[in-house]
Amino acid sequence: MELKNYSSSTSGFILLGLSSNPQLQKPLFAIFLIMYLLTMVGNVLIILAIHSDTRLHTPMYFFLSNLSFMDICFATDIVPKMLVNFLSETKAISYVGCLVQMYFFMAFGNTDSYLLASMAIDRLVAICKPFHYDVVMSPRHCLLMLLGSCTISHLHSLFRVLLMSHLSFCTSHVIKHFFCDTQPVLKLSCSDTSSSQIVVMTETMAVIVTPFLCIIFSYLRIIITVLAIPSAAGKWKAFSTCGSHLTVVVLFYGSIIYVYFRPLSMYSVVKDRVATVMYTVVTPMLNPFIYSLRNKDMKKGLKKLRDRIQS
Repeated sequence: MELKNYSSSTSGFILLGLSSNPQLQKPLFAIFLIMYLLTMVGNVLIILAIHSDTRLHTPMYFFLSNLSFMDICFATDIVPKMLVNFLSETKAISYVGCLVQMYFFMAFGNTDSYLLASMAIDRLVAICKPFHYDVVMSPRHCLLMLLGSCTISHLHSLFRVLLMSHLSFCTSHVIKHFFCDTQPVLKLSCSDTSSSQIVVMTETMAVIVTPFLCIIFSYLRIIITVLAIPSAAGKWKAFSTCGSHLTVVVLFYGSIIYVYFRPLSMYSVVKDRVATVMYTVVTPMLNPFIYSLRNKDMKKGLKKLRDRIQS
């Protein structure tokens, strides 16, 4: 499908989706509907368990409950439209709708990364500076970290969307992806995108690499501190408090680094779709399982919530 020339809000795009095979649309719809429902139920249970159990009213679980909320928002920005398109003939999205989806995708995704960094800082202070924990991780400081995460992420998204809104599209309006991501949309532009690519790459590195480096630094400090603990039991106890968080970090950042930290010329449609599904759908779905299955406090909190519901 071709369009001669368009660059205004009167034009739209076609989202190609995960597959153009008509026979796969309904099976894919069923799979992603189940994954979306699991994401919703799992993350809502995490939030309810944390808020209903006073033992979980700590900085770590404050950030975890907000991470679960962001995962709900993140998945809701992408998956419902994908589900509609699985059963739709046109698979269309308006120009404005595309920019709105792109905005919230980046806002919620970046907030996730900053919350993961905040959780790494929490573990750093708890293990390396335990006597200063109550002061450093006070409710006021935690709230400021949350507000800072949201503010930086939304400003980043606004800047990127304003940059994209100045591009012209004149060859094709078929986005070879299942949502409006930056790279596949840039591929369609007939404007000179070289300067946009440089700005996007530089600004993305600044916004995404900052929390990632914060996580790396935190874990390096944690490793050095834990290795100095004389007993093996003490080392295991310290490391065990980081296991769930570290698993989520690897899942989240592994796919993001693969997709975004390459030049546009190296963009691969099929490989990037798979990697993008990992952090947009799979990771938000797995987070509740990772934190509940590997965390004794969360297990107790969920059991307490279940008992309340049943009583």
